[in-house]
Parts: sequence; structure tokens; C-alpha cells
Amino acid sequence: MTAEGQRLFVGGAWVEPDGGHYEVVDPATEETVGWAPEASRDQVHAACAAAREAFGPWSRTTPQERAAVLARTAEIIGERFAPYAALAQAETGATTGTARGMQVGVGAARFRRYARVEDAEWAIPPQINEAGPMGKAGVMGALAVRQPVGVVTCITSYNNPWANPAGKIAPALAMGNTVVVKPAPQDPLSVYRMAEALEAAGAPAGVVNVVSGRAVEVGEAAVSSPDVDMVSFTGSTAVGQRIAEACGRDMKRQLMELGGKGAAVVFDDADLGSAVAGIGTTFSFYSGQICTAPTRVLAQRGVYDRLVEQLAVYAGRLKVGDPREASTVVGPVISAEHRDRVESYVETGRKEGAVVVAGGERPPYEKGFYVAPTLLADCANDMRVAREEIFGPVVCVIPFDEEEEGIALANDTDYGLIDYVWSGDVARAFRVARRLRAGGVGINTVGRNMEAPFGGFKMSGVGRDVGSYALHAYSEVQAIVWPG
Repeated sequence: MTAEGQRLFVGGAWVEPDGGHYEVVDPATEETVGWAPEASRDQVHAACAAAREAFGPWSRTTPQERAAVLARTAEIIGERFAPYAALAQAETGATTGTARGMQVGVGAARFRRYARVEDAEWAIPPQINEAGPMGKAGVMGALAVRQPVGVVTCITSYNNPWANPAGKIAPALAMGNTVVVKPAPQDPLSVYRMAEALEAAGAPAGVVNVVSGRAVEVGEAAVSSPDVDMVSFTGSTAVGQRIAEACGRDMKRQLMELGGKGAAVVFDDADLGSAVAGIGTTFSFYSGQICTAPTRVLAQRGVYDRLVEQLAVYAGRLKVGDPREASTVVGPVISAEHRDRVESYVETGRKEGAVVVAGGERPPYEKGFYVAPTLLADCANDMRVAREEIFGPVVCVIPFDEEEEGIALANDTDYGLIDYVWSGDVARAFRVARRLRAGGVGINTVGRNMEAPFGGFKMSGVGRDVGSYALHAYSEVQAIVWPG
């Protein structure tokens, strides 16, 4: 970063932004982390044009050549791990373990994962045609080939400026695409460090471009540019809808990971210790700023009181404070505005009749955007706190009686990203999981298999990524047919 501020990365060059710079603030201290560049519409279009120019040569490189760049990028991130993690922590307010492991560590792991070359074509069994278009019978051979989509705009979320961008950039590049990355305005500096690592690893000019800014027109230009073939977006459902409308006009491909309101269905025979620990990650993991969080707990009546009591104790024991202290479990949320939004939902819950059994008050710190882990009991599924994504350390608990009612409540939502089931009856857990309208279901766990497809039903998104599914997402399938 220069003394004046970070530069844009366009066409292999570090470029001064037309719109000047804006302040990036540490959510824990409210001090300045650095100065991020504000791109103009023309500069965004220039980045898209650079990606278009680079696409032809890059798409013709071999998978092994592309894999070498990705592998070297992972190595460079590892070599610069400490300063990268410190920056990620300063930008996001993440705890030290999260910044090091789940942010920079997972980011590097994703580059390593997509440095693994996989087959991009496969034979289709020959078909005997009794009469083809030419009126002659014959045997037809066929081959299915995965081709790159082209130029991909990657619009990334603020909650993880390493794992989320890497999960888009790495598979897109592995398939031969070029990218224009528009990072979240709250914490874009880490994404520029990722671009530095890619440049040092040998990514050719224009293959990766990064343009940032707070203005809406920056994202709009990155979506609407005629040089862009696909948009990969992680963020709110409302913004995703606007992007999808813009993509639809030009038939651009899209991959949308949007909001969530994950249901955690806890049956009477569940291991409560496991359920409490899993649900409790909503309080601690990214301070609840994660779309996969089990924020809507559906507790069967026989276990409801005990679950609420144990969750309240769990929430009360979590240390909220300076994320750089080893004992801290819950750091700040990303901004003062977001803190106010989360607090407003808690107040709305009170007015709707929910009972605040833990948290609900702002932690007593002079600096930092802190929200106490908050548990709302006696909720109903039609309350706003149960229907809308809060994106903070807030859990609401809703009672139910029979299995069918629990399933119906879980599915009665606009969202469908990841749900959870806790039960000692494995057969029932799998039975219920198959009936939940969500892209993923965790049984007795909030853990994930990083080769399993990830994405949502309903308003939680379009498409799937992670593992080999990401390679599918960033490619088109082409059929090549010939007479046998």
C-alpha cells in the first residue's frame, strides 16, 4: 500500500483510483486500518476489458499451467501468513483464531484445492441412430467438454475477505476464466493482498483484476459491462435480486450465495450438549455474521425448557471483547451501522413478545462495535426475528410438538441455505433431513464437508459451488459429436 492509499489492480498494473480513497476502520478499536481506493465506472469497465483481453490466452493454457499458478499463490500466502492475518483481523474484527485459521488459512487451502487438476471432458457412450438428419442410420460418438465461461465478476462478502474471494477466484481461474473482483467496501484491503500473491505467483496481466469502492455504481458497472459473461455474488438476497435482474437482461450466467435463516430442529432425544455447542456458534463464529448460522431453533416441547436454559448459560459464558486477546470468543460486528441494525432486531423481538433470556444489552466498551450474544425465547415463526436474516449473534427459539410440525415450521421460510437436525434416532434424522427445503442439512453437527456442494434453495441463492461443484459452476458444458 502506498502512503496515500491502496491502488486498484487493473490489467496487471497498480492504478491510482479516480475517486480517491476512503477510510477502512477496525471494528474493535474504531481506528484507521488503511485507505481503500474508490474506482470510477470507467476504471471498472477498463478492468473488465483487461479481463476480456486476457481471457483468450489464459483459456488456452493447460490445466497444469494454471494449477502451477494457483499452487504458487498458496505458497506465497503461507510465506506472508502473519501480516495477512493481522490485516484480516484489523479489517473484520475477527478473533485471532478465526483470522488465522478460517480466513487466511482457508483462503490458502482453497488455492491449493483448485491446483489439483481434474478431468474436464468425458466420453459419452456411442448411440446407434436409426436415421439421422441426413436420412442415414449410423453410430454417433460424443464427448462432453467443460469450457470456461469467460470473464467472471466476483462480488464478495465482508465477513470473510479471504475464504470467500479465494473460493471464487481459484476455481474460476482453474477452469480458464479471467476475473474482475469487487470486494466488500468494509474490508477490501485483504483482497488486494490476494491479488499481490497472484501477481507474484505469475498470473498474467489481466487475468485477475481488483476494483473497490463504496459507490453503488462500482458494483453495477462490474455487473453490467458487456465484457462480463458471469457474475458470482455472495451477499444479501435483496442485492442478489437486483444483480439477477441485470444478468437476466443479457443472459449472463450467475452463481448466487445469498441470505439464510437456518433452522435447527432439536428433537426430544437429542444430545443437548452437542446441540448447544452447535447452535452456540451463531454467537461466536464471525459474531453471528454468517449466512449458514443456525439462528432459528425449533425445539421439541419435551426438551424446550432445558435447551433454552443451557443456551442461556452458554451465551452468558462467552467472553465479548478485544479479538486480539486469546480469551476472547466474540469480537465486534463489522460497523456501527450494523451493530445498530442487530440491536434494532432485538428490540423488535421484545415488542413482538419474545423474551430476552441472555444478552440484549450493549457490552460496556467505549470503543468497538460490540453486540452481546443474545437469546430470544418464546418466539413464533411469524415474528420478524424468526423470518428475517439478522446477521449477528442472535438466536431465537420456537417450540413445536410433533415431527410433522417441526418440519413444517422449518420449511416455512423464504430462505433455504443450510438447516440442521439434532436427534438420537439416526433414521429419523435422515428422514427429516430429506424433507427440509434447504441446500444443505447438518445432522448432529454444524461442520461441513468441503467437497460437498454448497448453495441454497428458494431465496438463498442459485447454483452450487465448493469442491468439484465449483469447477462445474465456472464452466459451460459443450458437446462434440461425430459419426462412428
